[in-house]
Amino acid sequence: MATVSGQPPPGGVEVDEARLDAGWAGAWRPEQAAERLRGLAAPWCVAAGWALDLFRGGAPSRPHGDLELAVPEAGFAEVAARFPEYVWDGVGDGRVYAGSGPLPGSHQTWLRDPATDRWLLDVFREPHEGGTWVCRRDPAIRLPYAEIIAHTADGIPYLVPEVVLLFKAKAARPKDEADFAGVLPLLGAERRERLRGWLERVHPGHGWEERLG
Repeated sequence: MATVSGQPPPGGVEVDEARLDAGWAGAWRPEQAAERLRGLAAPWCVAAGWALDLFRGGAPSRPHGDLELAVPEAGFAEVAARFPEYVWDGVGDGRVYAGSGPLPGSHQTWLRDPATDRWLLDVFREPHEGGTWVCRRDPAIRLPYAEIIAHTADGIPYLVPEVVLLFKAKAARPKDEADFAGVLPLLGAERRERLRGWLERVHPGHGWEERLG
């Protein structure tokens, strides 16, 4: 199974909220990423909050601090090749490793424009077995990429909402609660049941379980 393993190396720089806010001020929108990744062989998709907005029709329901994409670990090199003029910063344990590329023990890799020193994308390198996605939170949860990636009318791939919400359930920050409440009325019975079953496995007793019923 291709997966992210090990521990981030020593070094890196801690970044405060001010640096994060300034650094992500130039984050791309989904259509900008889709244009650069058009025709990519590796399955990829918009993840996190932007994915839920694409599911709802595309208009942002709230401000987004960044743009997160998901790609199989083995497909990251193909993604990286589409951005030769930019730099990949590894991220792990709350530290940023400028220009390091992918780090062991961390699934996040931030694309940075060296001309502006601003980040454009946060790419999640996901564990998988061939064409099967494997959940980082519970390896027993696995699905073909064809089942976890949907597309907007203009072809932008996004992570299906039940998978997005499974990851949001861990922290359940105010924005996650708002995202859940906004998407819940649009979830059909099959999506609700799938998410509820996953929550029972990964976050038993979570407050969203009853609301999904």
